[in-house]
Amino acid sequence: MDLNSDLGEGFGAWRLGDDDAMLAIVSSTNIACGFHAGDPRTLLATCEQAVENGVSIGAQVGYRDLAGFGRRFIDYETDDLIADVLYQLGALDGLARAAGDRVLYLKPHGALYNTIVHHEQQAAAVVEAVRRYDPDLPVLGLPGSAFLRLAEEAGLRAVREAFADRGYTPEGTLVSRREPGALLHDPAEVAERMLRLVTDRTLVAVDGSVIKIEADSICVHGDSPGAVAMARAVHDTLTAAGVPITAFAGAGA
Repeated sequence: MDLNSDLGEGFGAWRLGDDDAMLAIVSSTNIACGFHAGDPRTLLATCEQAVENGVSIGAQVGYRDLAGFGRRFIDYETDDLIADVLYQLGALDGLARAAGDRVLYLKPHGALYNTIVHHEQQAAAVVEAVRRYDPDLPVLGLPGSAFLRLAEEAGLRAVREAFADRGYTPEGTLVSRREPGALLHDPAEVAERMLRLVTDRTLVAVDGSVIKIEADSICVHGDSPGAVAMARAVHDTLTAAGVPITAFAGAGA
């Protein structure tokens, strides 16, 4: 199983999360691209740290929304979104290459991630940007989403993701951060949920129902309270159960 985290989200003198500690735990990192978070120096340093730790680098592309941390919907025209995704991909890939590696996959961030679960037009725009940049680049997204379906139809490798620290609706989507049950905080509980996901392919939704989740990668958000403790608990619980932590792209894939 791959274990990923969203990193490189500091900006200037402001730091978010403990990237150094997370990079010693995860196998893949979704690095911000400057639109929702991250400045060039921070992003380069995060790429360098990922290379040093043997962690696969993914581009976490998002809406152009620094003030809202990319968590507010933007009604893009198709060509604008294609260009914005290409811009972010190229910027992070350049920094990753300077650090000694390259971008090995793409994952949307925040509102863009959730929007393209159902929004066909924006999902198609992100897919088109990836296809035009590098058709061999895998994409990471929510199982059953329009994004992954359109990616597969375009010949891209679609990688399914589950979230360790987020609540799920009975439909298999993420509970809105504005709603109760959206965020999970107990490392032991989170780790046991992820072990159940890996072994049984099921999770308990926010209403108590059991839902089926197929996943190739597990995300622990780098900005969540206690993120490092949760990531470590998930890592240790899975490995103790005989589940190796390996990247789905790049070294160890």
